Amino acid sequence: MQRIQLAEDLEFSRVIHGLWRLNEWNYSDGELLNLIEWCISQGITTFDHADIYGSYTCEKLFGGALSLSPSIRERIEIVTKCGIVIESPERPGNKSHHYNTSKSHILASAEQSLLNLNTDYLDVLLIHRQDPLMDPEAVAEAFHALKSSGKVRYFGVSNFKAHQYRMLESYLDEPLITNQIEISAYELEHFHDGTLDFCQEKRIPPMAWSPLAGGSVFTGQSDKDVRIRTALISVQEEIGAASIDEVMYAWLFTHPADIMPIVGSGKQNRISAAVRASAYKLSHDQWFRIYTAVQGYDIP
Repeated sequence: MQRIQLAEDLEFSRVIHGLWRLNEWNYSDGELLNLIEWCISQGITTFDHADIYGSYTCEKLFGGALSLSPSIRERIEIVTKCGIVIESPERPGNKSHHYNTSKSHILASAEQSLLNLNTDYLDVLLIHRQDPLMDPEAVAEAFHALKSSGKVRYFGVSNFKAHQYRMLESYLDEPLITNQIEISAYELEHFHDGTLDFCQEKRIPPMAWSPLAGGSVFTGQSDKDVRIRTALISVQEEIGAASIDEVMYAWLFTHPADIMPIVGSGKQNRISAAVRASAYKLSHDQWFRIYTAVQGYDIP
């Protein structure tokens, strides 16, 4: 599988495995370790987390699997996120749903993630959402402390617009390396608002969450669902793909921004669809047929 260069000494697998629903898969530590090893065998070495996933439980589950085979840590890249606070039995001190990007919160979150994930370093830590109360100097201080201590190698953001990314980066010792945003053959917000253009301008390979847009395109009956599904099926038949989810992944892979889709499934056959799709490259005609179906109107 293709590797994507994010820094001089950091590469991600083009397909990223997302763990946001890990707590719903009901895997034992051994079963989860088998899935991680299988992902590695398919060329998927990058795993995406957030402290809040599974109401603060998913990181611990992943760490439990890693504890069975500690040497596997050197074969993978771990990404996690912080900055969102939710009410949870796991965090009885949390009184409300809000954002917190204070220095103390970032440092405490990173320390807890290291403990949960059974690792002594994170490859990348992302700020999960833009915080209206963000003090960029405090964020910079937290990043510097985590970097200098060897606890976090690199930093990025999630769900940031271009101006928000630029503002935060202006306070940092070194550039941010990625922006995790929603991108799919269903949701074009970041094509239209300049976020994806900014990623290309900065040579930042974006991570794409919800690359299948929650799956409504497969069975939904709205006008948008039907027209996108029709376009996907026509392209599927032309390229010989096994399913329309392969076409949705191939649509992302065809874009020149080095988009890295996050596959949030615990099923090997669903993950395999993204791996197979990396072999396809859509023609301009095929790509725009899907793009205009998503828009619901023709290009100018």
